[in-house]
Amino acid sequence: MNICAICGIPQDAGFFDESNIFKLDLEGKRDPSLNPGQELVLARYELHRNYCGILMYFAQFIQFTKKDAENRSEVQTPGYQWQIRCNGQPRDPYLGFDHIINPWGLSGFPVYLRLEEGCVLEFVIRNMGASGDHVLSKVGGRILGRYWYNNIYGGLPNRL
Repeated sequence: MNICAICGIPQDAGFFDESNIFKLDLEGKRDPSLNPGQELVLARYELHRNYCGILMYFAQFIQFTKKDAENRSEVQTPGYQWQIRCNGQPRDPYLGFDHIINPWGLSGFPVYLRLEEGCVLEFVIRNMGASGDHVLSKVGGRILGRYWYNNIYGGLPNRL
């Protein structure tokens, strides 16, 4: 196995990059809507069975209903909770936050969050009771990482 001496990741590891931007239905008559109590999966990636991985970056995008919120200085998302989950469970330290940590369009900070074998990774936003000028009209998320075959499960991948 050819492993990087710096990060310990196999050099033949693959990449994943999943993203979505949703224009929300503010009246809740069709999907996607994000009314109080509802949540929306912004990005999702499922590792193959017997594969492990690492989340390297995530990005957030918001646009409020008010016209002046299109500037990038708006980082508070009152009434909304963001989470990064693996197999439905929030991952520490991203158990729940209410602001933009990594804005869409900027390189952001690397996170290096280890993902166990077969993990279903989700980036989720939940409306906890947003109202007034803080109701979102658009929201987006992006997750980017790497995955590799875990030799614990029987040697080399795709053996004949």
